[in-house]
Amino acid sequence: MNKQIVKLKSIIAPSFHQVHRDIKKGLYTHHWLKGGRGSTKSSFISIEIIFNMMKDSKQGKVTNAVIFRRVKDTLRGSVFEQMLWAIEKLKCESEWEVNYSPLKLTYKPLGTVILFKGADNPLKMKSIKVAKGYIKYIWYEEVDEFEGYDKIRNINQSLMRGGPKFCVFYSFNPPESQRNWANMEVLETRKDKLVHHSNYLGVPREWLGKQFILEAEHLKKVNHLKYEHDYLGAVTGTGGEVFTNVTIRKITDEEIASFDRVHRGLDFGYASDPLHYTVNHYDKTRRRLYIFYEIHKAGMSNSSAVETIKQENKSNNRIVADSAEPRTIAEFKKLGLKIIGAKKGPDSVEHGVKFLQDLEEIIIDKERCPNTAREFLGYELEKDKEGNFKAEFPDKNNHSIDSIRYSLEDEMKAKKWLV
Repeated sequence: MNKQIVKLKSIIAPSFHQVHRDIKKGLYTHHWLKGGRGSTKSSFISIEIIFNMMKDSKQGKVTNAVIFRRVKDTLRGSVFEQMLWAIEKLKCESEWEVNYSPLKLTYKPLGTVILFKGADNPLKMKSIKVAKGYIKYIWYEEVDEFEGYDKIRNINQSLMRGGPKFCVFYSFNPPESQRNWANMEVLETRKDKLVHHSNYLGVPREWLGKQFILEAEHLKKVNHLKYEHDYLGAVTGTGGEVFTNVTIRKITDEEIASFDRVHRGLDFGYASDPLHYTVNHYDKTRRRLYIFYEIHKAGMSNSSAVETIKQENKSNNRIVADSAEPRTIAEFKKLGLKIIGAKKGPDSVEHGVKFLQDLEEIIIDKERCPNTAREFLGYELEKDKEGNFKAEFPDKNNHSIDSIRYSLEDEMKAKKWLV
């Protein structure tokens, strides 16, 4: 590296110090960095890529980087300038060659490169090659603008080859809607994935400037919800969220052992639609629902589903299932389950959802029930052609919600709700 010594703490915000240490230790492959305006997440990523590529070269590792935006035309004025900023901050301008057509940065001592690509031409994704070493660093800036994680997964599968270790960054300002794929993706857990949230409050005020702080404080006064979204990076919603009483947290084994009002429900799968089995506890006094077990799988045979359910329901306690499938219920009974059909009344979906909305709190353990968490958080009213919310609840991506409605049949009857 350049002889001029730069203390990283002087150019990395305190909110990212631990992330830097995690990257240094190689703890994670996938780094999802989300946050509001002024959080410096893009600045942090650009510094990490430049710094670590140069560090790799000192250790005899030949590594390259590729940086993506959804649209190619946005590269020049965003991530390319951001990388030039990082080079300047690290005081290593003499070690990098800058090319504007095509956009490329070359580390002179080794000949390794940073490439800039738009994802709007998928045919070119598989043709990305480097002359030396392998592509270790990948950055998807404004990742929520991409069409979905499936497309990103395809790009990763093409690029993440030929090396022992990879470091992928995904940065974005969370969209308002929880249903947005990027907001849902950060809820999914895996051992090699870090999810980090930041905002401008974790950045030295002098870095942001007086005017930035004034604008933020003004918006906080006149439109607090907009402030939370824009500056704090909060998922504030679109106004169409069905369940605003959901809490995502770990439900401990000790809590589960104390539950004495446990319910089980089953929504049958059809073709590609998944079967969903739920186990939950209803605290009637405090009007809290604890959801702590699920089976969520498409393509299960009836016998396989029954055997899987029996592994959880060892005492063969009652299960309330979708009564629209009496033949399936009969077969499940023959296979040994104590199962009945839900007694549906008129407007049963509306009544059941409103019962759930009326609860003080719906607590979901997303480690145990990731699909339940995804469906409850993403369940939103749809809009008509004029942009107004439709009156009825959508009948899709609600397998867990249906199974929970069935499971709570008796509780709803006690409150004179209909399943």
